[in-house]
Amino acid sequence: MPLENRVVTSTSKPKIYRTLEGYELPVPRGWALLQPGDATLTRRVKEGGTSWKIEQRKGRRTISLGILAAGARIERVRAELATERDTPAYRKRLAASRARRDKLQESYVEDFDAAVRSFLGFAPAHGAFAHKLATAVTAHATPVGSGTVARTSRIPVEQRAEAAVIAWLRHHTTAYEQMSIARVKGRRRNVRRQLAGESKRLLQRYREGSTVAAGCPLAAALG
Repeated sequence: MPLENRVVTSTSKPKIYRTLEGYELPVPRGWALLQPGDATLTRRVKEGGTSWKIEQRKGRRTISLGILAAGARIERVRAELATERDTPAYRKRLAASRARRDKLQESYVEDFDAAVRSFLGFAPAHGAFAHKLATAVTAHATPVGSGTVARTSRIPVEQRAEAAVIAWLRHHTTAYEQMSIARVKGRRRNVRRQLAGESKRLLQRYREGSTVAAGCPLAAALG
């Protein structure tokens, strides 16, 4: 088969990869693996010639395990990039970029926390619980790279906040972590839907200002 850009998956055989079409191919002579982690290096290596992107399914997600490309090209681009990065101008741009990202992250955390508090809508009598719960959910959901629903841009922040609260409650106020769920299509989704109903009923009691009952799972989770 002609040498061309491909998406491949690993196999049980050393240096043999499977294409999306199902063909098994050996790694071309002189090629090497470039691990993920340096987006600029990966992009420039890919721009410089043919490469294979290694992907793997993990649950519902597809993750990258790096790319395969000519080893000499990888090392050449790596050296060029190292020289480019070892300059005052580059370090200044990098610092400015980090400052911008930090500012955006800080602003997003504030917006997300406000969205969580709005979704909770607890009665004034439970304001302290609302504050503690919003703080706990926001701290868990908003870190960059956390992979939580809060980091997606596909849905409005209000929906992200609701989903993050329900997920937090599922893990901290239900028996979800101890459940043995059969690996049947749709079973885990159904369990989560049922537990979400329990969580929403729990939240409703706090919205109505009801007295916190002894043994309330939310009160226990928040200490």
